[in-house]
Amino acid sequence: MAKTIAMILAGGRVGELGILTFYRPKSTVPFGSLYRFIDFPLSNLMFSGIQRVGLLSQYRSSSLVEHIGTGVSWDMIGRHRGITILPPFKGLHASDWYKGTADAVYQNLDFISSHQPDHVLIVSGDHVYNMDYNDLIDFHHDMNADVTAAFVNVPLPGSSRFGLGKIADDDSRGGRLIEYAEKPERPISSWASMTIYLFNFKVLQEILEENAQADSHEFGRDIFPALLKAYRVYGYKFKGYWAYCRTIDEYWRANMDLIGEHPRIELSNWCVRTNLDHEAIRDMGPAIIDSSENEHTHIQDSRIYHGVRIDGHVERSILFPGVHVGTGAEVKDSILFFDTQVGTGASLNRVITDIGVSIGTNTNIGTKDGQISLVGMQTQVPKDLTFEDGVTIYPRLTGEVFSKRYYPTGETIKADRT
Repeated sequence: MAKTIAMILAGGRVGELGILTFYRPKSTVPFGSLYRFIDFPLSNLMFSGIQRVGLLSQYRSSSLVEHIGTGVSWDMIGRHRGITILPPFKGLHASDWYKGTADAVYQNLDFISSHQPDHVLIVSGDHVYNMDYNDLIDFHHDMNADVTAAFVNVPLPGSSRFGLGKIADDDSRGGRLIEYAEKPERPISSWASMTIYLFNFKVLQEILEENAQADSHEFGRDIFPALLKAYRVYGYKFKGYWAYCRTIDEYWRANMDLIGEHPRIELSNWCVRTNLDHEAIRDMGPAIIDSSENEHTHIQDSRIYHGVRIDGHVERSILFPGVHVGTGAEVKDSILFFDTQVGTGASLNRVITDIGVSIGTNTNIGTKDGQISLVGMQTQVPKDLTFEDGVTIYPRLTGEVFSKRYYPTGETIKADRT
């Protein structure tokens, strides 16, 4: 039986996600009332039986290290299985850090070699999807491929922001990769790369050693276009749900795909695992919805978890453990990360709050159908303020920073030192 080892590209800061990646890589941005992005590929690996994983991390990795822990949450601890976090180590200078996705794997070829795999599965750590990687591996074997990349069908308008592949119809599952272009000006197809690559190990060694002499070191931009003439490269067509979540709007929409009468993401069927020790989730009590003394307490079409207390009105929202919605407060179309506190009479509409945020009594943020507003980690927003839609409030701000009672659409609030 062929042996496969996985390497997860844990990602860095994503500028389009703004303050959500100021203090964490995208892979540990919270998602779906309980999880982090990294939980999805890790759970996929666990259920696919791929038990030896290298995690390539460089940017602000403390939250990632905390979240992964020993790997026991994904049953990846034992004599022949485990998760190894692989930070840059090549040299002493900043220029010796990972210079791209291909260089990150290249710097860790010795780690891969030590496990003597037949195949190396390289996956992104910051996408939302549910895949049995064995289906991809079986297709790779059946096609006698050297390299197989997974693709998903996306709407043609806007597809040029992805790596795109033209795939032959050799099989119902996919076919020979005829052409590949990384973010072309004009789309060559609607099949977008999922940043999931399966390599025969010897082929991976060859191409990474060759690429090490080049000036650019990205799988999509540099490796794949050069592979097509020299190797047997195939495209696997994934037919399930996939969320890229590169922008705030995409991130918000993917969370909203968890709710509604017919949610697009069926998390109960995906059986996603997470680390319940992170943010002390395991120690939290049950959710409390207190309607005994407050007839206005109401929850509609929302996701909540342990440690949540609701004394107000919540609609179409995602609430993480430790969130408290005060008496008479309203939360609509919003995503509230761990331990957010919404004061009495406050109103949030299309707002994303990071961990440990507090919203003062009678403060209003956002409007129905407006742009999404962001409130940064551990910020304390004072009482009796009004913010129109699309505002960005920086992390770790205290009351004295807020010098006005009213903030117009799109305004950014930050301290002078930020």
